[in-house]
Amino acid sequence: MKIGVVGGGAAGFFAAIHAAYTGNKVKLFEKSPKVLSKVLVSGGGRCNLTQGTIFSNELLKGYPRGSRFLKKVFRYFSTSDTMAWFESKGVLLKTEADLRVFPQSDDSRTIVNVLLDEARKYQVEVETRQAIQKVLPLDGGFLLQGNGFEEKVDRLIICSGGSNKKESYSFLEKLGHSIVDPIPSLFTFNTPDSGLKLLKGISVPHGKIRFEGTKLQYSGPILITHWGISGPAVLKLSAFGADWLYDHQYKATVLINWDESFTEPGLKAALNAFKQAHPKKNILKNALFDLPARLWQYLVAHAAIEDHLIWGEISKKKINKLIENLFNFSLIISGKTTFKEEFVTAGGVDLQQIDANTMESKLIPGLFFAGEVIDVDGITGGYNFQAAWSTGFLAGKSSTKL
Repeated sequence: MKIGVVGGGAAGFFAAIHAAYTGNKVKLFEKSPKVLSKVLVSGGGRCNLTQGTIFSNELLKGYPRGSRFLKKVFRYFSTSDTMAWFESKGVLLKTEADLRVFPQSDDSRTIVNVLLDEARKYQVEVETRQAIQKVLPLDGGFLLQGNGFEEKVDRLIICSGGSNKKESYSFLEKLGHSIVDPIPSLFTFNTPDSGLKLLKGISVPHGKIRFEGTKLQYSGPILITHWGISGPAVLKLSAFGADWLYDHQYKATVLINWDESFTEPGLKAALNAFKQAHPKKNILKNALFDLPARLWQYLVAHAAIEDHLIWGEISKKKINKLIENLFNFSLIISGKTTFKEEFVTAGGVDLQQIDANTMESKLIPGLFFAGEVIDVDGITGGYNFQAAWSTGFLAGKSSTKL
């Protein structure tokens, strides 16, 4: 049996390898000159290949879209299975404090080389610069058409990745599949009119950020950049708020609590106690609550507190403004920036048209899907790669069954 795989990313290679394990002839088509390019740049070149969370319900919290679908998929191939598979190929792994899993080499080429070697070992034929433009179902197979070539296959696995252009999915729509409109997910926020950018490089470890007027909020590290704000809390908010932000044309007000333990009554009590104990101390020059000094100075200045003012002379009005800046800092965002080289798309092939037990199309027998081409996306931390390995494994294995 001949199995075709469209897409040379993580899901495509994993699907191709597992389809080839049973001795089938497998041919992989990649439209660009290179394969596994996203794997190579992920995790800052270290490849965060999965998430160390082994409990399914906790793991599923990392998927803004598709968690119910993945709950079934993960029964067949879990995070533990991913780690075991790569370790069985000689890759030494490490789980960091935030549960991100990396190769001990801290080099994404370790993961890329394993996938390439395994594909080579099982004689997966890899064709680069071959964009599949049309798929024609045949009696018991498919005809793939590209720029000047045709290829017949018995089974077909689509792993063509995500795209922010719906027309990229047109060949799948022509097969009768519905496409959930693709929109960006996992991005940082631009704040073009904020002086906060002058503090680029400063971060807080336990912040909380939310969209004004919504219940969407996430906690974690927040990083100030030269274009706005980033960090895990921001990325989570962008992923879970992707639809909301898209509808609002990426213009919104976010409210930042610089330490999630801050409350208005708690801050009021702490500042008044400090005022009583240290009335002659300069407010600007004595940062409190373990905040970075420059951030403290910015928040103090933003409360219209003069450089020379001491605690014994501050008014209630200025204390209240400082409290607001500490636990409810208002920031206008306008626009987004892709997180490093990682591009994640929400949307894709409608999950209702895919069997979560096999990754096979419910509309066309013999057609399978895996990876970001389907309407599944995860937050940063290895979640997207885990979805790729799991769906790739299941699609590859299922495609070999008669």
